[in-house]
Amino acid sequence: MRIALISGQANPLALGRPGTGGKHTHVAALSDALARLGHDVVVYARRDDPAVPDSVNLESGVTIEHLPAGPIAPVPADEQLPLMGDFGRALAARWSRPGAGPDVVHAHYWLSGLAALTATNDDRRPVVVTYHGLASAERRRLPREHNVPNDRSGGPGPRAGLERTLGSMADRVVAQSEDEVAELGRMGVRRSGTVIVPSGVDTDRFTPGGPAADHRRPGLRRILSVGPLVARKGFADLVAVLRRVPGAELVVVGGPDPSGVDRDPEARRLLQLADRHGVADRLRIVGAVGQEDLAGWYRSADVLACTPWYEPFGLTPLEAMACGVPVVAYASGGIAESVIDNVTGVLVPPRDTVALATALRGLLGDEVRRMSFASAAIDRVRSRYTWDRTAAELERVYRSVTGSVAEPEPAEETDEDDEALSEVS
Repeated sequence: MRIALISGQANPLALGRPGTGGKHTHVAALSDALARLGHDVVVYARRDDPAVPDSVNLESGVTIEHLPAGPIAPVPADEQLPLMGDFGRALAARWSRPGAGPDVVHAHYWLSGLAALTATNDDRRPVVVTYHGLASAERRRLPREHNVPNDRSGGPGPRAGLERTLGSMADRVVAQSEDEVAELGRMGVRRSGTVIVPSGVDTDRFTPGGPAADHRRPGLRRILSVGPLVARKGFADLVAVLRRVPGAELVVVGGPDPSGVDRDPEARRLLQLADRHGVADRLRIVGAVGQEDLAGWYRSADVLACTPWYEPFGLTPLEAMACGVPVVAYASGGIAESVIDNVTGVLVPPRDTVALATALRGLLGDEVRRMSFASAAIDRVRSRYTWDRTAAELERVYRSVTGSVAEPEPAEETDEDDEALSEVS
């Protein structure tokens, strides 16, 4: 099968650089896993670097194609909405060549979904979309100061309407958790057109065996947290509770290049907060690390703390679990489903810093419990969250929308939201 993965906002070739994250990991690993199943996989990304070839063939057999859409320079995702029409037309032009078109188009993120609809408007091909986060959920769950109603992407208002329209026009919507399915239902996206296929973990790279990144300070347990240095990831909550967790250090991995951490606004804010709370000597901000080094950082930890205010899926808890590290996390979005409370980690209510401190103290002080959680975490990831399983489940989705297999039995439907179509007409 010829599969096109549309990823205008997350080029797999950028994986591991500062500013990259879960979408980059997802698209890179998924494309490789689909190629292992024997499919012809092409990832289409927006051209943002004049030095990068138009087409790059990877050892896995995956091809990365760079198409023009706007300036040939990096453009933040929240500024790319005006570029997606050109991106979609460039896709359509590429597929108009004899034998060049895909059998199925899988778009990642709402902006790439809009480009996919443009590309298939005149030459109909099945479109599958994975959102990697929804504006309506962000609007309800993030503090008001972190919602920007009129940003250049359209913000939660227009973006939410376009996401709803995309869900009604796509042949299939791939959700990554039951929480996301419920959110899509509130948007008016039909349940019968939605399937759940969770993200995966590279279980060859993220393993309990192997070297740790560095040595912990003598006498201190290590709390690790991983993610981009943005306020909504909740690092400030961890800094604030560190004073209630004696005998532990907090290590944050992610953000800018290590050489630029001192100049990063969020890093400076966290360091100032740590100084006010009297825990500056127990906070370390590492900065971005390469994918090849990330597993070693997980293995260096006693516990992973994952405290985003909203997380549609949450890959870092699963990577830690695959390395045999128990998790303390906010029960937010997909994390509440991937981490089993009191089996592979401890879940606490989002923004409840008292419960967070209690959970961290309890788990760090109980080595037997940590060992039990670690064993269960490894088993859970290997049985449910491998990329090979994710690719096989998506293969069935692709075959259903292309007519290669019978359609699944429809689930109970919600009414379609007719207003969604009028918002972009």
